[in-house]
Amino acid sequence: MQIDTTKMSSRGQVVIPLEMRKDIKEGDKLIVIRKDDEIIIKKSIPESALLSEKSLAKAWLSKEDEEAFAYFQKK
Repeated sequence: MQIDTTKMSSRGQVVIPLEMRKDIKEGDKLIVIRKDDEIIIKKSIPESALLSEKSLAKAWLSKEDEEAFAYFQKK
């Protein structure tokens, strides 16, 4: 696990520290989940991964993940 700090700009922008974004490319979609006083940022699941029930089961960690997925499917 890695832990670091960052600040939010006046426009609501947050920079993900360099060491934590090595496998994230410009344009990649991220899922932002708020749970009480926690904000969780997760890489979005590629659409091709949704075709496999096994890969979907591995990606889902909690009820909050299910709710976040349902929210984005409605958009």
